Amino acid sequence: MSQLYSRLIAKGNTTGEVVDSNRFLITVAGLFGARLGSEVVFSTGVVGIVTAIHDDIVTINTINSESVAIGTQVVIYRDELVIHPSEALLGRVVDPLLNPLDNGVPLLSRESRSVFTPAPVFAERLLLDQQLETGVTVVDTLFPIVMGQRIALMGDPKSGKTSFALQAATHQALQGRIVVLVLIAKRQTEIEQIMASLRSTGAIKNVVILVADSFSPLPLTYLAPYSGCTIAEYFWHSGRDTIIIYDDLLNHAKVYREMSLIAKAPPGRESYPGDMFYRHSSLLERAGRLKENGATLTALPLMTTANNDITSYLSTNIISITDGQLVFDTEELQRGIMPPVNTGLSVSRVGGRAQTGLQKDLAQDIFRALAAYRQSSQFSHFGQDLPEQYRLALRLGDRIRLAFNQTPTEFFTLQEQQVILKAIFLAEDQGIDISRVKAAAKKLNPSRYEATSYEELAKNILASLPGGKA
Repeated sequence: MSQLYSRLIAKGNTTGEVVDSNRFLITVAGLFGARLGSEVVFSTGVVGIVTAIHDDIVTINTINSESVAIGTQVVIYRDELVIHPSEALLGRVVDPLLNPLDNGVPLLSRESRSVFTPAPVFAERLLLDQQLETGVTVVDTLFPIVMGQRIALMGDPKSGKTSFALQAATHQALQGRIVVLVLIAKRQTEIEQIMASLRSTGAIKNVVILVADSFSPLPLTYLAPYSGCTIAEYFWHSGRDTIIIYDDLLNHAKVYREMSLIAKAPPGRESYPGDMFYRHSSLLERAGRLKENGATLTALPLMTTANNDITSYLSTNIISITDGQLVFDTEELQRGIMPPVNTGLSVSRVGGRAQTGLQKDLAQDIFRALAAYRQSSQFSHFGQDLPEQYRLALRLGDRIRLAFNQTPTEFFTLQEQQVILKAIFLAEDQGIDISRVKAAAKKLNPSRYEATSYEELAKNILASLPGGKA
C-alpha cells in the first residue's frame, strides 16, 4: 500500500473500489463527490484522472500504469491534476509527471500548477512585436517568427522539421532563453540523439526535455504536451521569455484517437474523436505575451504530413489554430537544400510586425527574385537560348538559394543575414564564393554597426573576395 494512499485514507478522503478494468480504463464504484478531472490514487500507488461520472460509478484513466486489478481500492487526492515545476528542471530530462529520466536527483518543489490551465484571456495579453531569432537565414528573412507566436512546422517524416526545431532551440538557449522540448511517442534512439546534440553545444543548461516515449502508457503520453506547457508557463509567468516545441502533434493525436476508441467514444473524421480540434486549440492558445510582465511564450508545434500534403484533417486543424506554418519539402531536401523550406507554401501571418523597414524591403526583393527564378527555370527546360534577363534571374536565384543553404550546426544573427543577402544582390553577375561571403560577414560582426551601414559592409566583403569589385 502506497504511503500517499494511506495518508489520504487517514484524512478521511472519499474512497471507491475498482469493479472493471480495461488497460488504462478503470470503472470504480463509489467515489461520491468526485469531479471531472479529479486526481485519484489507487492503493497500489497508481495515479489516475476522473474522466466520466455516472449515477453510481465513475470512469478513471490511469496515468502511470495500465495494470489495476478488480477490487483495488482508490481514494480522491485533489480536484485537478497538478505538477510541481521549479528552476531545478533546467538541464533535466523528465516524464509528464516530472519524474526524472536522466538518473538525476528527484525534483522537489512547493510550486503547484494545474496541467490543464486555461489560456490567458484577451485582456491579459499584449501585442506581439519582437522577432525571435532562429539563426536560420531563410526563416528569419522570409518567414520571421515573432516571440509569443504559434507557428507550425509541417512536413513528411525525415524532412528536416526536428532538425530545424533543434537548431532554433539551440540558438535561443545559448542566448539565455528557456526552451521546453516535448518529445511525444518518440523512439529511444531519436531521444538520445536530440539529448546528445543539446549537450554537445552546451544549450542543455537552459532546456527542459519532457519525454513520453513510444512505450509509455497512452494516458501519460496524452498528458505530455499539456504538462510541458505547464512547465513553460511556470517560467513565462516568472517573467522569462520561453519557447516550447511539441514534437509532434500527429503522434499526440494518434494516442488520443486510440484512447477514445478504447473508451468507445463516437469516432469522427479519420476516426479521430469529435473534440480533437479543441484538444489542440486549448493547448496552443496558451502561448502569447503577458500584459503583467511583458514576457512571451512561443509555441512551435510539429505536424507530420504524408506525401507533402498539408490539406489533411489534422494539418488543416493546426494551420487554422496557428499564426503561420513552415512547410518542409522532401523534394527540396533531395536537391540538397537545407533547411528544405518550401517558400511557396510557408507563411508567417504576424512576422512582418517584428521586422524593420530594411528587413521588409530585403524580404520583398528576395520574394520577387525567387519568383523570377522559378519562371526562368520553367523556360530553361525548353533547351533554347535564354534572353539575358532570364539568365541573370537564374544566377541570382542560385546565389540566393546557396545563401539560404545552412547545415543544422550553422547559425547567423539577423545582422549577419542582412549583410550576406545584400552582398548577394550587389554581386550582380559576379561569380562569388558564397561560403566566403558568409565567413566574411561573421568576421565583420555587423551588430557593431548601424543598419544603414550594411550595404557598405557588403561592398567591402565583395571587394575582399578574389577577383572582387570595389
